[in-house]
Amino acid sequence: MKKMMIIAVLIFCVLSSQMKNVAPQVDCYDACSTGCVQSNTRLMQRCDRKCQIRCSPDSKVEGNLG
Repeated sequence: MKKMMIIAVLIFCVLSSQMKNVAPQVDCYDACSTGCVQSNTRLMQRCDRKCQIRCSPDSKVEGNLG
């Protein structure tokens, strides 16, 4: 019984070590605009515009996938 358990753990370790890590696909604009929720419409629009600038394809912001 112990041998079976050890073999199962070894197989699991080998299989999990062979898996490649996949980076999550993050939508820059969606992540940014989620933080723009406010009761003041003018401030919300201002924040949304900043997100559009930050997440534009021309943006040099690190981590921008948009």
